[in-house]
Amino acid sequence: MEWSAFMEIRRDSYLEQLISYRFDGLVKVITGIRRCGKSYLLKNIYRDYLMQNGVKEEQIITIELDLAKDIKYRNPLVLSLYVRDKVEQSKEEHYLFVDEIQMSDEVANPYNPDGKRITFYDALNDLRNLSNLDVYVTGSNSKMLSSDILTEFRGRSDEIRVHPLSFAEYYSAVGGDKNEAFDEYAFYGGMPLILSRPDDAAKMNYLKSLFSEVYLKDIVERKKIERQDVLEQILDLLCSSIGSLTNPTKIANTLKSKQGGGVSANTIRAYIGHLEDAFLFSESKRYDVKGKSYFDSPNKYYSEDIGLRNARIGFRQQEMTHIMENIIYNELIIRQFSVDVGVVYARTVNDRGSSVRTPREIDFVVNSGGKRTYIQSAYAMPTDEKAEMEIRPFTLTGDFFPKIVVRKDIGKRWYDDNGILNINVIDFLLDKTLI
Repeated sequence: MEWSAFMEIRRDSYLEQLISYRFDGLVKVITGIRRCGKSYLLKNIYRDYLMQNGVKEEQIITIELDLAKDIKYRNPLVLSLYVRDKVEQSKEEHYLFVDEIQMSDEVANPYNPDGKRITFYDALNDLRNLSNLDVYVTGSNSKMLSSDILTEFRGRSDEIRVHPLSFAEYYSAVGGDKNEAFDEYAFYGGMPLILSRPDDAAKMNYLKSLFSEVYLKDIVERKKIERQDVLEQILDLLCSSIGSLTNPTKIANTLKSKQGGGVSANTIRAYIGHLEDAFLFSESKRYDVKGKSYFDSPNKYYSEDIGLRNARIGFRQQEMTHIMENIIYNELIIRQFSVDVGVVYARTVNDRGSSVRTPREIDFVVNSGGKRTYIQSAYAMPTDEKAEMEIRPFTLTGDFFPKIVVRKDIGKRWYDDNGILNINVIDFLLDKTLI
């Protein structure tokens, strides 16, 4: 597939968000895993939109902190002075694009060297006050850009979370047979540059190198990781167990049995936190549907991109049940839903003949505002027993919210006698009106 395919990827939902936030007085923070297309969205898609709507090239100031040419602007004071100089004397509206803001340095306050250090938050807050400047930043670290920004900006920022390509975005670029496109997507994922790689070997190498050359390097350097070997083992375990229940203690025990040495659950918790901060994984908590409360542990972890996950484990574990579940989870997150793992209880009889409460799992409890939908991911339901097993948890919720089984083994969608929608996974991924 040629490079031109990449040029045709539509990222309309993100563009619409950017347009709706234009000149709203807040800093626009575009977050997401490195190489998922944040810079492209800002410097190509959004820039083209602005220029088609009368904005001149000299009104757009672009600073790329990950490039040597702009390294001086890593100093927030230098950045602020440079932009002010350009904008203050002008009557025209200006747009500031700062790429990879997490590369910014903290510097001493020249007026009070022993006081609080100056950060990019100070620079952005300063620039935000210029009435003819609209500020946009991209970044690849969630701690720095989400939790901190909330405290530092206190409602003075809009966050736009960008993800690797959804299946709909991917398919809009590649076209052709939907089943073939899905099989490719389930293997190589949705990192945009995959589309420009000429063959299978190049795609595999690209995904593998992202881990070693970009993500791991980033985390080890930024977080000063002492045990990279442990970080990589945790990464491998999470990749192998997507969609399975786990917690730091369980991982610690696994590592202990593998290597004989002990790594504390706290260290593992911290390292998982770093992988989440880099947007490599997200955690889905278990929710007691009837009890309306969350469990502390164990939870599930899903990979931000299925191709990256496959690459990390050498494209070996191709069990479609877990891969499809991960793809559905990512799709729900891209659509900005809140997603939990549902737990309901059935009455069963144990070996001793006593009645016991047995937990049953609903893959996804999907919430948006006051709306709720229950979803099971079932690659195939070849027998009545399998169908009964998948649908049984739905009957235990005790409510009438919509219920969907997403499958790979059917063509057209249909409703069963209980009002449960059965739908093909491709149909589900391409239909945004369903939930």
